[in-house]
Amino acid sequence: MLISEIIWVALGAIRANKLRSFLTTLGIIIGVSAVIAMVSLGEGAQQVVEDQISQMGTNVLTIRADQRRSGGVSTQDTEDLSVTDAEALRIETSGLLTISPEISSRVQLSYLRWNSSNQVRGIWPEYFEMYNLNIEHGGIFDQGHVGGRRRVAVLGFAVPEQLGTPAPLLIGKTIQIRGQPFEVLGILEEKGDAGFNRPDEEVYVPTSTAQYRVFGGRARLSSIFAQVPSPDDMDGAYGEIDRVLRREHRIRPGEEVDFSIRNSSDLVETFNATTQTFTLLLAGIGSISLLVGGIGIMNIMLVSVTERTREIGVRKALGARRRQIRFQFLLEALVLCVMGGIMGVAAGVGAAGLITRTQGWDTAIDWYIVIGAVAISAAIGLAAGTWPAHRAARLDPIDALRYE
Repeated sequence: MLISEIIWVALGAIRANKLRSFLTTLGIIIGVSAVIAMVSLGEGAQQVVEDQISQMGTNVLTIRADQRRSGGVSTQDTEDLSVTDAEALRIETSGLLTISPEISSRVQLSYLRWNSSNQVRGIWPEYFEMYNLNIEHGGIFDQGHVGGRRRVAVLGFAVPEQLGTPAPLLIGKTIQIRGQPFEVLGILEEKGDAGFNRPDEEVYVPTSTAQYRVFGGRARLSSIFAQVPSPDDMDGAYGEIDRVLRREHRIRPGEEVDFSIRNSSDLVETFNATTQTFTLLLAGIGSISLLVGGIGIMNIMLVSVTERTREIGVRKALGARRRQIRFQFLLEALVLCVMGGIMGVAAGVGAAGLITRTQGWDTAIDWYIVIGAVAISAAIGLAAGTWPAHRAARLDPIDALRYE
């Protein structure tokens, strides 16, 4: 038998049982589509978070208070960060860093009869430039407002709507923050979610005002932000910050520090590792369907060998060799799995698009996964067809011709 003839016979056997062929490939279709849909969800989530964190600035360091440790055991209570630390960093870091302390908490806002619960951040004016927060209406406060503990505020893009008033009409008006009057200086442009923050729903006031007028004399900072001119300056910035804060906190060289320094790249790496773990878990669950589909194809191919025993006997009597019979049944299994893989890819891509349109979740199709899914389907076809093909090839032609 010629190879082309073997291929046409194999394809003819698949066409002769269209419904059974489709049901046979259903496990592969479900498995491939599930893997692609789940991986696309994971890739989409990872891409969204990377984009959001990049908006925060890859050249911004976040300094937070930490407990001093010795041998992995905490040796004292957490040392607070203070505005004094921020001022020392601003003055003594050779102009390398742009600094802004931050103190924040969720409090109640009110204007006329409208109320809203929002995050209020006490910051320095440099914070707006660090995180690319641009003004749409009005202006921002300056160091004079910070030094005078002035009751002034800059509102995120969505806050005016929450207070039931068009943004331009709020400029110069007085809103209540935790029951205290604040003049609205400006409204920010729309920013969207940025990492773990929602700047469009936040209110920004001078740090000193937040400490002594909003949060009741609370001197402890939530964090200090330090921006370097470019990511290449990160190593130098780490050294500068460590040197200044060690001196401010009276920590000798070699002792464990009571603060931590992190950048947005650390957040990206941590989130990516978590996302990849969940993506692999979801893909593994979908792969179970591929395994079940492969078992189903092997089962159907064994049934096909039994049903076509006389046909195999006739072919052998006419001169077909074992390798030709083996090739025919392997080809049938391979074609079934590849067809199932292709249909599964189409179903998975369609499911990802449907999820995006109906649920608003971001998805991203990785075409390496698509190619890999089809390749795995082909491998499953070869594995599932090996034993049935071997069994068909070893049939005795005389016994096969006598089979009823």
